[in-house]
Amino acid sequence: MGMNKNTVLGWATLIMIIVGVGLIALGAFRYDDVAGYGFAAVGVGFFSIAWVFNALKGRV
Repeated sequence: MGMNKNTVLGWATLIMIIVGVGLIALGAFRYDDVAGYGFAAVGVGFFSIAWVFNALKGRV
């Protein structure tokens, strides 16, 4: 299975979305104090980076 740049960006996007969902879930369900806001903010950051990877997928 050959992996070109678009395939690598696709896998990176999928992994970043999974990690982002996990971080948001940690912030929502595990930590009820101020740390939960930090986890959720980092999860949203992962979503934004995954969005950029997805936008780059056809252009690289």
